[in-house]
Amino acid sequence: MADERTSPLRPRDPRRLGPYELLGRLGEGGMGTVYLARSAAGVLVAVKMVRADLAPDDAFRRRFRSEVARVRQVPPFCTAEILDADPDHEHPYLVVEYVDGPSLAQVVDERGPLTAANLHSVAIGVATALTAIHGAGIIHRDLKPRNVLLAPGSPKVIDFGIARAMESTTGHTQTDQMVGTVAYMAPERFGDDTSVLTPAADVFAWGAVVAYAGNGRTPFQADSPPATAARILTRPPDLGGLSGPLRDLVAHALEKDPADRPTARELLDLLVTGPQEIGPAAAALAHQPGLRVAAEEAQAATGYHTGRQLTALAPAGDLVGYDEDSIVTQPVSVPPAGPATPFSHDPHPRRPWVLPVAVALLVLAILAVGGIAVTFWPRGGDDPVVQTEPDVPPLMEDSLRQQRLWKAFYDPDERAGCSFSDGLVVRRETKGVYRCRGPADAEPADLQAQVGVRLLSPDSCASIWLRFRGNQGYQVRVCERNVYVGTHKNSDIEVLKTFPLDDAPIAVGAPPTTITASVDGTTLEVLRDGELVGTVPVQDPDIQGGRVALGIYTEQYAPVDGPYEVAFTDIKIWGINR
Repeated sequence: MADERTSPLRPRDPRRLGPYELLGRLGEGGMGTVYLARSAAGVLVAVKMVRADLAPDDAFRRRFRSEVARVRQVPPFCTAEILDADPDHEHPYLVVEYVDGPSLAQVVDERGPLTAANLHSVAIGVATALTAIHGAGIIHRDLKPRNVLLAPGSPKVIDFGIARAMESTTGHTQTDQMVGTVAYMAPERFGDDTSVLTPAADVFAWGAVVAYAGNGRTPFQADSPPATAARILTRPPDLGGLSGPLRDLVAHALEKDPADRPTARELLDLLVTGPQEIGPAAAALAHQPGLRVAAEEAQAATGYHTGRQLTALAPAGDLVGYDEDSIVTQPVSVPPAGPATPFSHDPHPRRPWVLPVAVALLVLAILAVGGIAVTFWPRGGDDPVVQTEPDVPPLMEDSLRQQRLWKAFYDPDERAGCSFSDGLVVRRETKGVYRCRGPADAEPADLQAQVGVRLLSPDSCASIWLRFRGNQGYQVRVCERNVYVGTHKNSDIEVLKTFPLDDAPIAVGAPPTTITASVDGTTLEVLRDGELVGTVPVQDPDIQGGRVALGIYTEQYAPVDGPYEVAFTDIKIWGINR
């Protein structure tokens, strides 16, 4: 009934949506939850239910209805077919074909690089899918191995969909997000806000996906996402495991300049009718007649166009699909189809777009110092995802290096206090908890707080309280080997979730580590230096809003006598507008 990608339904999950019986969870994204379901006819499908807080928004429902109509125009040529949707349901939802097969990422991780015939099958299948997607006027924006499922008959690309589902309708600025997976992002995606995204970004991702499938590693692989981004901007790809015409085509798809890349349709033409259609490619098509049919139908349906003039019409939002790593698409205008022509490998390609040196240096500087943070974290377990810091001024900001919003104070009864010494130092002589005196401003219930944390003595935990009012709130406790998220009511602290830091404990006396804690609706998320620590559902009816507080908490097994010390620097707080 359900495969290893499915987790059990939770107590608050519905058991039915319209005519669909929900069987388990396939994933969760920014717009909602994706379920494995069974239709009235007994067919397994994937159902995406939008978040409860979006359902009452009439403007959201109108956009949802419009975008569903758009994605239903994508023909099912190596893509997961959009089957049904109900924008007017109490909980709006979308139904997508359930693809029964492992992801390309899973296969390569478990078995290593693909054989030549299987590699060509993936190359043809993904090019077919992009031809269909671009032909419907959509840019995928997060093509990667996890979004390529190796289904019987032909590979299938998932997670293309709603373009503006999360766009704010209130008139307030919301957190600006750049959604994608760093290793598969084209150079132009690291430009400024004026950069225009075109289908060429998906073609670059195609090249990176095929290189990964053939090599077992990404073509710009480095030790960290920032280093990977730097290589994408400045270095040629590593294509050591590829050979022959396919290697040449992948190299062309990975050109730095989007104007120099082939279109998806040109990729497909060369793969099935050009010089590539020999040896392994011919074997792939011969053994997978469904793949050949899909490729031919995609060619027939789309005609021929360069696609180089496709321009984005609107900002991106969230997704449709069922991978936990939610993607975003953008609608594009499609020029009229023209006569089919072979793709030319011009030895002197035109370069109407040149990566600005200033932008490249700025991006590299940002990545190097973690300034106006482009931060990276894994979402769904294996792929780093990039998201920018909010582009609006914080509601509150304090360096915490001198008395300003937070105050120095010593409590002799508690034998604890707060002082300033290159940061807000919280000290407690005995085991227990202590909060510093800080601003009493009531912050928005949905907010993001970012602060530098240092642990100055063993068994000491830096504590951040969110929605804190009336001596109760949510507590994020950052310790040497664990991060704890819980509720704090009067003297009662209940841990909701423990996240071990076994792979990278926080050393006592080490430089500050940046902790970002966000609470949005019923989800609390914690990041450490831009990498996701974990998320926790938070639904306590007694904790609805309040201030942000800083303090100390000792490990449960700590000795009675200390001293215990932690320090905080550079706190920023933003509201989250939904």
